[in-house]
Amino acid sequence: MSVETAAYRIPERAEFSASAVEMGPRLLGALLSHETDRGTVTVRITELEAYMGDGNDPGSHAYRGKTKRNAAMFGPPAHLYAYFTYGMHTCANIVCSPDGSASGCLMRGAEVVEGLELARERRGAKITDRALGRGPANLVVALGITLVDGGADLLASPFTLRLPITPPDFQVGPRTGLGGPGGGLEYPWRFWIPGERSVSPYRKHPRA
Repeated sequence: MSVETAAYRIPERAEFSASAVEMGPRLLGALLSHETDRGTVTVRITELEAYMGDGNDPGSHAYRGKTKRNAAMFGPPAHLYAYFTYGMHTCANIVCSPDGSASGCLMRGAEVVEGLELARERRGAKITDRALGRGPANLVVALGITLVDGGADLLASPFTLRLPITPPDFQVGPRTGLGGPGGGLEYPWRFWIPGERSVSPYRKHPRA
C-alpha cells in the first residue's frame, strides 16, 4: 500500500495524556516507523487493545499496581511498554495517560507499508504480506522491536509516530484471547479498522 504522508501529522506528547480507551481509536491508521542499522520498517496500525491502570482493569498488567515488569506503563506517555509473554514472544504497547497513571494500547495488527523486504526477512520468507504484522508478536518482530526497546520514546529517534489527520472508521469489541472478567463484553476495548487483512482474528477465551 502506498501512503500519502501529507495525510499524517506528528503528534504532541500531551495528546497521549488521554486514557488508552480514548487513544485507541485515535491511533488507528497511525504510522509507526523503527529505524535500525539494517534499515527502516514502517507499519500502519490497524488493530489495538486498550488496557487501563491499577485497580480499574482486571485484564491489565497494571491491575495490582506498579512492578519492575510493568514500570514503563506508569511512565511518560508516548513511550513503549514492551513485555515478554508465553516464554517466547515480545509484545508492545503505546503508553497513554499522564506520567504516573498506567494505561496503554497493545498493538495487535498492522500493515507493513515501508521496508517490506526487511520485515519479511525478519518474519520468514514464506510469510504473506497480510500476515507480516498480523498479531501482536508478529508485528513486533516485523518492526525489529525487542525487550531492550522497552521504555523508548516513540516521538524520538529511532522511532517516528505519525497520526492520521482524518481518523478512519473503526469497530469495537471485547479483547481477544483474554480470560476472566477482563475478557468479557463489559470491556469492549478492542479497536480495529474493518476490512483490513492485517487485523487478527477474534479468539474468545474459554474462561472469558
